[in-house]
Amino acid sequence: MTEKTPPGERIAKVLARRGVASRREVERMIEAGRIAVNGKKIDSPALNVTEKDRITVDGADVGEAEAPRLWLYHKPAGLVTTERDEKGRPTVFQNLPEGLPRVMSVGRLDLTSEGLLLLTNDGEIKRRLELPSTGWLRKYRARVKGTPTDDDFEPLRKGLTVEGEKFQPMQVTLDRQQGGNAWVTVALREGKNREIRRAMESIGLTVNRLIRISYGPFRLGDMKPGAVEEVKGRVLRDQLGLQGPDSAEKPSPRPRQNRKPSDGKRARR
Repeated sequence: MTEKTPPGERIAKVLARRGVASRREVERMIEAGRIAVNGKKIDSPALNVTEKDRITVDGADVGEAEAPRLWLYHKPAGLVTTERDEKGRPTVFQNLPEGLPRVMSVGRLDLTSEGLLLLTNDGEIKRRLELPSTGWLRKYRARVKGTPTDDDFEPLRKGLTVEGEKFQPMQVTLDRQQGGNAWVTVALREGKNREIRRAMESIGLTVNRLIRISYGPFRLGDMKPGAVEEVKGRVLRDQLGLQGPDSAEKPSPRPRQNRKPSDGKRARR
């Protein structure tokens, strides 16, 4: 006799939708004994929950899921994209403007990289936008040391393997020479760890500044470092098919600090 599927949804999916963390991170939190259902700590993510169940994280009640929301954040260099850092370095989440709800980043930018980082209150949005199948183009402006020619970037355009890891073909445009450095625009559809830096190193070039200027249809524009702008509800509907709140009447939170603006140009969102 076939067993009936328990009512509800898997707890990791539910907590991701409520903005607690990504599904994978929720599973780690369960392993660490941080999550309880109806007063009892659970030790496995293989559990379905319903709206009637009371879920707590570190003893605090988890609220109901809010409407999905998405923000553009201009990440300054010098911040790590994690909640906590074992080395004590400042994090993105410690430096977000006041007034934002609990958010997660879509992907990461490394410590010395800057530019556009997407933030969301919904783990399912995060998961969807990070999937390789989404195929959204991510564009960067990279400053490299040296005087490269256009032909030097041909291996990146064809796709190359670095330390046994295969990188997909990149779009590379040599923009201009500025003293001993060159500015290059790079576009790719995947987000492997330090991919652009490692690819450039493989052809003898060192990246000394890296700015993400767009992620799919979302652009950095002239946002100042540390600033946050919420994506309007109609854009969420158009781009993601989501029924999010329309933030047209809501002012963006004020950033805690402003630093020197990047080279990104203003574009429509």
